[in-house]
Amino acid sequence: MVTLNGQTLTFSDVRKVLFEGEKVVYSEESMRKVQESRKAVEKIVSEERIVYGITTGFGKFSDVLIDKKDVEALQLNLIRSHACGVGEPFPEVVSRAMILLRANALLKGFSGVRPVVIERLLELLNAGIHPVIPQQGSLGASGDLAPLSHLALVLIGEGEVFYKGERISAIEALKKETILPITLTAKEGLALINGTQAMTAMGVVAYLEAEKLAYQSELIASITIEGLRGIIDAFDEDIHLARGYREQVEVAERIRGYLSNSSLITKQGELRVQDAYSIRCIPQVHGATWQTLNYVKEKLEIEMNAATDNPLIFDNGEKVLSGGNFHGQPIAFAMDFLAIAIAELANISERRIERLVNPQLNDLPPFLSPEPGLQSGAMIMQYVAASLVSENKTLAHPASVDSIPSSANQEDHVSMGTIGARHAYQVITNTRRVLAIEAICGLQAAEIRGKDQMASATREVLENARKIVPYINADRVFSKDIEGMNDWLKNGSFQFKRSKALI
Repeated sequence: MVTLNGQTLTFSDVRKVLFEGEKVVYSEESMRKVQESRKAVEKIVSEERIVYGITTGFGKFSDVLIDKKDVEALQLNLIRSHACGVGEPFPEVVSRAMILLRANALLKGFSGVRPVVIERLLELLNAGIHPVIPQQGSLGASGDLAPLSHLALVLIGEGEVFYKGERISAIEALKKETILPITLTAKEGLALINGTQAMTAMGVVAYLEAEKLAYQSELIASITIEGLRGIIDAFDEDIHLARGYREQVEVAERIRGYLSNSSLITKQGELRVQDAYSIRCIPQVHGATWQTLNYVKEKLEIEMNAATDNPLIFDNGEKVLSGGNFHGQPIAFAMDFLAIAIAELANISERRIERLVNPQLNDLPPFLSPEPGLQSGAMIMQYVAASLVSENKTLAHPASVDSIPSSANQEDHVSMGTIGARHAYQVITNTRRVLAIEAICGLQAAEIRGKDQMASATREVLENARKIVPYINADRVFSKDIEGMNDWLKNGSFQFKRSKALI
């Protein structure tokens, strides 16, 4: 059971809820804060005070006063009009993350919603009712308005959901779970959609995939080192301590561990004096990716527990302040950094693939082919990797450097953080396939050398991998091999018991 209080949600909690089906409840103390905040909103309405989004219109309409009798209509109109996202829906797990994060943000007690709003969100989560939310349409400020409006639709019994493997109407799913739709009252529609939970949810899921992939990339690189009879001296601890980056030191340590009893690795001067950078500089490059991942994780953990609504209610309603916590710039930067860092894992992986298949760079059969010339072997796999890497270069262009005015120039600077998060997720998807190709080629090369000479860690990977991707003894449709290896990586199965290449 994961308990939300608006302050202490962790990646461990998120992983349990998203991937292990853990149920979610709220803390009683946090709900008391919600109730106090709600009393403040009701007082504002009864006194007919002018407060943005409670007794006024939205965006450019902030100077339009709303009659007390129209407060409910204002919130309903807001949700319906803003639910205009387009494109393919977010993955269901991202939709699930949005519900979790929005409920947690509201539990901070700064938004003025009734407890029933949070209760309904958690009922959706625990019942596995996940809104169908189009991916395109958010500027990343004022929050993720369009995506979160599609989430809010479900609370009022409108829109569509994913439920038990089907895409059905929200009202049908609610009836199946005996969950009653709610009527949104003052401030509640705005509180549900004015936040960064779409970009943060996408970012959280992307980060979890990226973290897993970063570990796996080290194990795959270790297999390639064996396939190329790489020089282990470049991973000596003294080299990496001399520079001082903790993450670089740790990558080198893990690779030394994977290769600790390998007979395929060499010492400097034994076959050659130095390896190419794509081998020799693995700790430096992969370590830099880990530095970025640590930064991204820190920002996401802050945002998972942040109040990103506007206005925010403080001191039991004595202070109601309009600000800009909905602006997604911190997450926009983090998502761009994430895309760049993971794209670099693909860049260096593709260069290692080239070294595995190019006969001018190794003493292996050309393109790892069983009959060079008659059979092409892994030749076009390298093309595919090159294509994915080049696509990543386009996707890694920062979304956060862009901005475009909206709402009649009232909202004149935006973050584009959700675009950045979507791009980062696609970069991760592409990079996983590049690493799948490296794994196929690396295992082929190492087995050609002699699997009995492989380290026990990498040999265990080989034995398990051969159940999915057989040894290449003749040309075949390799796309099936690539997708099989890709699925193995995605499912977290690419590991061995003693490794940290986990999750």
